[in-house]
Amino acid sequence: MLRTIAFLWCSLLATTAFAQSAPLPKSNIYLFKVEQNDEGTLSFLQPRFLTAFNPNGYNNTPSFFSDTELYISSKEPNAVQADLYKLDLEHETKLQVTATPETELAPERMPGFYNFSAVRIEKDGRNEVFRLWQFPVDQLTNGKPVFKYLKGIKEYLWLNSQEIIVYKEDEEGLSEIAIVNTNNDKVETVATNVGRCMLRLPNGNLAYVQKSRYDNWQIMQKNLYRRREASRPLVETLPGAEHFAALPDGTLLMGKGSKIYRYNSKMGDENWQEAADLRFYEIQNISRIVVNPNFLVAVVAD
Repeated sequence: MLRTIAFLWCSLLATTAFAQSAPLPKSNIYLFKVEQNDEGTLSFLQPRFLTAFNPNGYNNTPSFFSDTELYISSKEPNAVQADLYKLDLEHETKLQVTATPETELAPERMPGFYNFSAVRIEKDGRNEVFRLWQFPVDQLTNGKPVFKYLKGIKEYLWLNSQEIIVYKEDEEGLSEIAIVNTNNDKVETVATNVGRCMLRLPNGNLAYVQKSRYDNWQIMQKNLYRRREASRPLVETLPGAEHFAALPDGTLLMGKGSKIYRYNSKMGDENWQEAADLRFYEIQNISRIVVNPNFLVAVVAD
């Protein structure tokens, strides 16, 4: 179990809290070390239950800042909002990073490594406003919004110090991903009717899920160096699943129930292959998988 280091930062003087209109679901985070043999078979080893400090609460959006640092968003069952925590995987400690009246989600280290970003859910009257913020890693000052006017960002991916791919939904729930320039707020739409998950593949291409009114959702890849070219399909997703990850060799991972599946056409896969069943660890309903370059895998599940 991770030991707690008391450290509250960012707007500690703010005391007015508000309840989120949509409750955050119960979820937990598990860590595995993955090994891969020459045939592509995966072994999920050294299991660790990272959120034993909050087993009945919300624990989600894990992000590796290094091999020993995992940032997450966490909310206890009776708490008003979710805050960010840093889990020290080497020393088995946790550090509370934000303590604000708002909920913070989706922490990511920014290019340059001196700052990190997160989605903050602010209150505007009765409405919730999703805004992207940035904070210094050294925690010496409070953060600030990344964009002055752009709102509605629920997921994002840094491409470089000037460009971000953002996932947005309008008031009617229609979704899109777009490339946004932080210098001039220029927005370049990439695709509409998409899933929330986006990542860079080892070949540098952008991967995302293209949805349809039917069940044949597709993981697409887009060449970011030739942006006028149309996106190309990689593989159909598992039914109803939209979150996926990629190992350093390009193997795609998706979770469904207690199982993790893999796909790599270079290994001869024609479709998804079962890679592991984690029900032995009482893991079920996998909703998110996050991978770091050294084959550490964080799994979010009910």
